[in-house]
Amino acid sequence: MTESANLLKTPSYDLHVEAGARMVPFAGYDMPVQYPMGIKKEHLHTREKAGLFDVSHMGQVKLKGEKAAQALEALVPVDIIDLPLLKQRYALFTNDKGGVLDDLMVTCVDDGLFLVVNAACKEQDIAHLKANLDSSVTVEVLDDKALLALQGPEAKNVMAKLAPESQFMTFMTAKSLEIGGINCFVTRSGYTGEDGFEISVAKDQAVDLARMLLAEDAVEWIGLGARDSLRLEAGLCLYGHELTTDITPIEASLNWAISKARRPDGVRAGGYPGADVIGGQMLSGAPRKRVAILPQGKMPVRDGAEIITEDETLVGIVTSGGFGPSLNVPITMALLDTDVAQGQQPLFAMVRGKAIPVEITSLPFVKQNYYRGA
Repeated sequence: MTESANLLKTPSYDLHVEAGARMVPFAGYDMPVQYPMGIKKEHLHTREKAGLFDVSHMGQVKLKGEKAAQALEALVPVDIIDLPLLKQRYALFTNDKGGVLDDLMVTCVDDGLFLVVNAACKEQDIAHLKANLDSSVTVEVLDDKALLALQGPEAKNVMAKLAPESQFMTFMTAKSLEIGGINCFVTRSGYTGEDGFEISVAKDQAVDLARMLLAEDAVEWIGLGARDSLRLEAGLCLYGHELTTDITPIEASLNWAISKARRPDGVRAGGYPGADVIGGQMLSGAPRKRVAILPQGKMPVRDGAEIITEDETLVGIVTSGGFGPSLNVPITMALLDTDVAQGQQPLFAMVRGKAIPVEITSLPFVKQNYYRGA
């Protein structure tokens, strides 16, 4: 049996093949990495118009029970108890060392909490929830749902036409909507730095929804390749790169993701795995820090490349790197020793034995365009 025969397929698989996608194995699924348009044009199309992403490989989970919020809060450094209805929050599963098991999105809904977790961590996240949540909390894996993301400046116009109520949504809010007559659960969020929507829909209606969205002139399929370059330009972390079991949220420059209530001086300080480490780093600083780096020249610097000083002292490692189509230059994110992260000395990235001069810059590489209200 071939490898592809063992891979799972999303409900929109045939649409991707029909569109001429190049399919690759990703997190156990046969996924579109790019379409005939090519990664660069797909990337720029999303920045200028609207891109449609099939992210049905990600995990969708519902937590139910009176104690669901309290139980989840014991696993994340985030205020879940006071999360308002139909509001969404970015969260992190942490371990006892302060490292990150996964990052996820949490939305408060009528009957509990709606979670979206990363595809590669899906099974371990579900096991983590089942092993650690209060026995009164039900963990329901929404295997009957697909997930599509519509991203870009034209996304709001497409959605306003098909689901007029969507125009009243703001960044990180949620709503049950009919999109062209199809029942969906929608959040105004995404992974590109652009305004956009993530749409949870019944698997058996995913193809109809995708075709409806693609029928709009502004909308094109976008693959995993452009999804990665878009999130890199937006300065967003990718699990397994900027976030791992050995990298804390503070080292990953995600201080903002630690809710005020859960910080060392907060009303519900600590009480999650690794709280002593993370809280200590918030107060005293972390040994490493995620930074944005611009390599000189046109050669991309990929993840795993070492960052060194003039005297060849190793001071960091590239966590993500590639080409930024919006900027037309290579861009990277790296984990650097804090004492050099201020950019006061010349630094170099080692690429195939050659030292490439690099410059520390600010994140994000491109402006984030989330809609927070008029």
